[in-house]
Amino acid sequence: MIQGQNGWPDRWVRSEREAAIASRSERLAAVFAERAPKHDEEGSFPFDNFADLRADGYLALTVPREFGGEEASLYELVLGQERLARGDGSTALAVGWHLVQLFHLRYTGSWPEALFASFCREVVEHGALTNLLATEPSTGSPSRGGRPATTARRTDGGWLLHGRKTFSTLSPILQQFTVTAAVEGTEDTGEFFVRRTAAVRVEETWNTLGMRATGSHDVVLEGAFVPDDEVIRLTSGVRHPAEEDTGWLLHIPACYLGIAWAARDWALDYALTYAPNSLNGPISELPHIRRQIGEMEAEWMTARTLLYTAADRWDADPDGRLSMKGEIALAKYTAVNAAQRIVDLAMRIVGGASLSRRCPLERLYRDVRAGLHNPPMDDIVIAGLAARALAEREQRVRQPGGAQAAGPPS
Repeated sequence: MIQGQNGWPDRWVRSEREAAIASRSERLAAVFAERAPKHDEEGSFPFDNFADLRADGYLALTVPREFGGEEASLYELVLGQERLARGDGSTALAVGWHLVQLFHLRYTGSWPEALFASFCREVVEHGALTNLLATEPSTGSPSRGGRPATTARRTDGGWLLHGRKTFSTLSPILQQFTVTAAVEGTEDTGEFFVRRTAAVRVEETWNTLGMRATGSHDVVLEGAFVPDDEVIRLTSGVRHPAEEDTGWLLHIPACYLGIAWAARDWALDYALTYAPNSLNGPISELPHIRRQIGEMEAEWMTARTLLYTAADRWDADPDGRLSMKGEIALAKYTAVNAAQRIVDLAMRIVGGASLSRRCPLERLYRDVRAGLHNPPMDDIVIAGLAARALAEREQRVRQPGGAQAAGPPS
């Protein structure tokens, strides 16, 4: 570990509270790392990991204090998640979706007050979990828009939901979750709090290259009933400004940097200890290995700096959060692509041995690829940054006394 400010083992740990959050995640990660190969090989859901998360109170990390939770800041959420992912990326990403649902709801207040309070107490007292199920076969990621194919039909005292949700992370363990659906006979859409009953079926479709233990199966709704008092909202498409805040997305890059961190450490240990008989010492003394280690550190330090700086700014400037969408997206883009590069460099350092199923780098290499397919995707980030740059430049040029546009070369 790198010795940082104030004597903490990492410069991004700045207080006793942050040290406690980091320590808990590191302790859990050490246990999860022992189980990860088996869950990866089987594609099985890590119920044992979630029992430990529940017992340690981690599931209440982002629950408001008034309901008995820890009310973690965005910075603290990133801190805990990055370290948890060092042990098992699948577990960290899966629990991250639960944590950010509660985190985001603290600021948007989009759930009915009584429902939110009741569920928060369920999390604290019984370790309840939730997630937002919005992705569908015909619409893809909700981040790209599209009207849900899942439908909600009015019935006595509530609504009946029919449809299929894909990429439903945590589905093996969820007893309640939020679903997006189109309201039949209208242009409206809605969000509904669905409880698991006989009308909710999980089809075990998740058999993937990486992140094999997230339990992201299909969830099929076959007339699932939602009473009126558990309808979260119906909308014609107009969203509250707070809903546009994307700070919660930082749990994604935190997870993938945690995976990269595990790969980095494994490669460093290997370089320090592997000494083939063709050399007089370990491979860490070879110039080309040192160059690769240096490149790995440059990627790691740059991505972590951007990630933690963005989280700290988001916490410190509530009024400026909506203007940080580009910065939040860039932090995800930078961290996920850096994580790919770090794991690749780690495998180059270790060599052919890194391809063995017995080597954790093989699993980490597969897991880190999944980050490219979590929102926001690279093309959306780059297009957004280009649009912002052009709009800002155009506005400056049009202002009285503003900069003059250079125009095309003559």
